[in-house]
Amino acid sequence: MKRLNNPFVEYGYKGAEYFCDREQETEELLRDLHNESNVALISPRRLGKSGLIQHVFSALRTREPESICIYIDIMHTKNQAEFAELFFSRVIAAMDSNARTALRKATQFFKGIRPTMSFDEFNGSPSFSIDIQPSQEQSTIEQTFNYLAKSDKRCYIAFDEFQQIMEYPEKGTEALLRSMIQFVPNAWFIFSGSRQHLMTEMFLSERHPFYLASQMMSLNTIDEKKYLAFANRFFKDQGRQMKEEDFHYLYDLVDGQTWYVQEILHQLYEFPDSPLDRLHINLSIDRLLQKWSISYSGLYQELTDNQARVLTAIACEGRVKSPMGKDFMQKYRLPALSSTRQALQSLLQQEKLYHDKDGYIVYDRFLGMWLRRLRE
Repeated sequence: MKRLNNPFVEYGYKGAEYFCDREQETEELLRDLHNESNVALISPRRLGKSGLIQHVFSALRTREPESICIYIDIMHTKNQAEFAELFFSRVIAAMDSNARTALRKATQFFKGIRPTMSFDEFNGSPSFSIDIQPSQEQSTIEQTFNYLAKSDKRCYIAFDEFQQIMEYPEKGTEALLRSMIQFVPNAWFIFSGSRQHLMTEMFLSERHPFYLASQMMSLNTIDEKKYLAFANRFFKDQGRQMKEEDFHYLYDLVDGQTWYVQEILHQLYEFPDSPLDRLHINLSIDRLLQKWSISYSGLYQELTDNQARVLTAIACEGRVKSPMGKDFMQKYRLPALSSTRQALQSLLQQEKLYHDKDGYIVYDRFLGMWLRRLRE
């Protein structure tokens, strides 16, 4: 593949050369999948779960050229029918390299379903779709699993943002998927999710069908020293090097969250004649906040007054252990306790805030910086 103009990838997976560390996590995932274990991968958004999955799949394709790797992001599916269509289209496209052969096989195998094929007008790549009737979604999911089982190839399937199935109006999706997965002898699964409480409930609660059905794996931030070595490997090509104390400043500003570190490094790489110091780190952040300002303004306007006050107060503090504590509420003149509690719950549900053992923090680190500047 042609070398990237900017090696600090913002979105997607561009190859092992541009992938930072995760050596231990990669080997752990490869080992689990090789030994026929399913894995539940849990971490907050923007820590690199999707990139890790793609990195593991890339390694699997090298180690096992005959295997099939299928990545399915279900975040934007709203019901069982949308899940069924997405699942069907990804599986059919992956199981055969020839699109017309794939369509013919699917047409012959699936009963009561008429698949269609279309081509992207820009790159010509094929895609498959089906028109699912209200009574057909469960049958479509079952037949898609059966189609996988019929294959003589090892299949690895990643469902990203898997907790989304708990939001479907149909309450039997978990049980349906669990019952089908256990009867596909040649497929192993990664269930990836960012809403920790939901994922933990799904896989560790006896009340749920996926109870103890997978190995559990969490994803933490990349080691700071390893990340600096990764960054300087590319800055060296520009005749530059970032000092340890300057990278620590950058890393600490965004709590080591992978996507935000990448965004800032991407900006710094764009200006090869500038020093890699705190001043230019801040200038890079200024450019990024300006880039996102319209989106953040719209988001802010959609909040209620109480939500905006609570979110801004937490942003100004950075991290808050007790947002309903008397001192904090008085300092930022927050509303009554019941109103503050309601605003907190709503912001957590909207994923504007994130709560862990260290307290509450604005989920989007750049939004937190933007909110702080509103108070300056």
